[in-house]
Amino acid sequence: MEEIFVNLSDIEIAQQTKMEPIEVVAQKLNLTSENLEQYGKYKAKIDFETLKAVEENPTGKLILVTAINPTPAGEGKSTVTIGLADALSHLGKSTMIALREPSLGPTMGIKGGAAGGGYAQVVPMEDINLHFTGDMHAITSANNALSAFIDNHIFQGNSLNIDSRRIIWKRVVDLNDRALRHVNIGLGGPMQGVPREDGFDITVASEIMAILCLATDLKDLKKRLAAIVIGYTYQKEPITVKNLQVEGALTLLLKDAIKPNLVQTLEHTPALVHGGPFANIAHGCNSVLATRTALHLADYTVTEAGFGADLGAEKFLDIKVPQLGKAPDVVVVVATIRALKMHGGVPKTELATENVEAVKSGFANLQKHIENMQGYGLPVVVAINEFISDTDEEIQMVQDLCQDLGVVAALTAVWEKGSVGGVTLAEAVLAEIEQGDAEFSPLYNAAEETIIGKVEKIVQTIYGGKNVVFSKKALTQIQTFQKNGWEDLPICMAKTQYSLSDDPSLLGRPHDFTITIREFVPKLGAGFIVALTGDVMTMPGLPKQPAALNMDVSEDGIVSGLF
Repeated sequence: MEEIFVNLSDIEIAQQTKMEPIEVVAQKLNLTSENLEQYGKYKAKIDFETLKAVEENPTGKLILVTAINPTPAGEGKSTVTIGLADALSHLGKSTMIALREPSLGPTMGIKGGAAGGGYAQVVPMEDINLHFTGDMHAITSANNALSAFIDNHIFQGNSLNIDSRRIIWKRVVDLNDRALRHVNIGLGGPMQGVPREDGFDITVASEIMAILCLATDLKDLKKRLAAIVIGYTYQKEPITVKNLQVEGALTLLLKDAIKPNLVQTLEHTPALVHGGPFANIAHGCNSVLATRTALHLADYTVTEAGFGADLGAEKFLDIKVPQLGKAPDVVVVVATIRALKMHGGVPKTELATENVEAVKSGFANLQKHIENMQGYGLPVVVAINEFISDTDEEIQMVQDLCQDLGVVAALTAVWEKGSVGGVTLAEAVLAEIEQGDAEFSPLYNAAEETIIGKVEKIVQTIYGGKNVVFSKKALTQIQTFQKNGWEDLPICMAKTQYSLSDDPSLLGRPHDFTITIREFVPKLGAGFIVALTGDVMTMPGLPKQPAALNMDVSEDGIVSGLF
């Protein structure tokens, strides 16, 4: 790194780092300004002609970064992802990053920002964390335009015979707003529309977000949008966007949003930041188009999947990989000593105190995720994201336990040291890739197994649960899905991120638990069926002290509080 800053917040570090013009970043990928649609000096979209042309390039190696089940102690998965890519670049490797875009909801709520941290960040972090290139707003507009088309169709005579009680399409907003979870619309008399119950999800839970992240081009995007099921007729027949004849209008609203966004890290490694579906609701991965483009532009692509490996990585491997056409060559599982101690029963207030036995106990959570990734036939490297309170004995315990499993555990300090702090991890990752041991095998064949069978396989194999209970509503839905020919779709589990079970209080590696599927939501455009467990909310709420309370902008436009 050119310069080291001390005692600075993430945003201060980002603001004091000199960015390269985006066309200079593009040159590292053998691209010119002619290949870009620039949004100011430091961010750009890659145009369609270039996206198509680079597919002729060889396919590079893919590194998937995932983590243990998250805790309030933090794991730093995005930070490690960015730091690992910088470390690979530092070692002279042609490297790109493929990340999700942050949502304003969590940014203004708990996270305060999601562009990495310390000396491992993507920049310009203020733009990335706020409005960026407008992708979130385009998705919000397309989603809500569809809602308007639905209600207008009913108001104008309802020739499709839509049952307003069975509309499953919701409006969205890219904020955490619990007051909008359940609303009544169309009130105020005949000229205001037809009254009905409705609700809002957060934008990143919209099926349109999932579709954008799985579509391969505009043609595929339009086809997927047309397949969206918005509700049912009075005869309980499904109604799609194609029936409403508005897939062209929705595609038009998304014609720019589908193009990946090019930015850079603090150390000028090229990064594509594009799409952002939630991993505890949707599939939790950045766009197929961005990942595929990175694979054709660089020798090594580092990408991440949301939350723990039980959610993001499972969905990456069982939902995204079939669309991407490329499985990871290695999986990095991020863990911290602090989080392992929490999984071992230590309260957050006592995490700074050495507790080797708690680390050993909490390791069971990490071990389960390692076993799961190995179960897909993929080699694993563990990244121990270092904190100042970690002791040598605690670190050695994790390394020894990983060694017993035949897995390298590399100490990582990219938050503090940038690329230099990730060299050990990068070397371990390269060593695994060079061995060429990856033999990917999916968890299930979506077309050959039943909905119940696929859910049970996820619960019993990935989560380690004993049984699955399906509500009466869920069982009725399964019959409907079978009748409609939807049974061959993969399953996207909506579950708490904090536990392998559907109970967020069950940390570590719980056993003999039962998971209840309360209902299913068909996402035919995205190409999967969502299984809702527990009390997972598709519209989060704000905490008592939201991160927004710390945010401000000075009279000369300097942003603060995005940490």
